[in-house]
Amino acid sequence: MFGRKKKPLKRYDAETEQPVLRKSICTGETTAGFRNLQTGRFFEVMLIRTPRDLDEFMETYGIEEIPKTEY
Repeated sequence: MFGRKKKPLKRYDAETEQPVLRKSICTGETTAGFRNLQTGRFFEVMLIRTPRDLDEFMETYGIEEIPKTEY
């Protein structure tokens, strides 16, 4: 009732997308998402506040490792 609403999961296509952690150089905020390999566009999936959040993201999408980028 008062909990967070779950967003529908984005489908991850390993052929056209790459999992990425994007970290802001201004605020230090880290977001996890996918970058389209053809267009370079980033699609944000979730905010990473703790290592547990990162583990949840990786487990949800079956990802082994993620490169980090700074914007």
